[in-house]
Amino acid sequence: MQVLDEFDDLIGVIGLMAERIRNTVIALAAVGIALAIEFGGILLAFRHPPLALATAMLLFVILLYRSVTATGHACSQSTASSYPARL
Repeated sequence: MQVLDEFDDLIGVIGLMAERIRNTVIALAAVGIALAIEFGGILLAFRHPPLALATAMLLFVILLYRSVTATGHACSQSTASSYPARL
């Protein structure tokens, strides 16, 4: 019985190590993709400045639209709770 318990613990440790390795690989892949996108943007700006400007303006407009149309639950709750209650 003790052997099965030790074997179960060993499998658990291997699973935890695999999870840590998987999270590290995912983080490194995300950083690599972000750097590739940034490098591509810099190359685009040097090779085709008008196209880079149009792309930047499009992304900026999308960001503004999302910030205006986003529902602000935290904002509405904080302003509502900051007013004193009327009796």
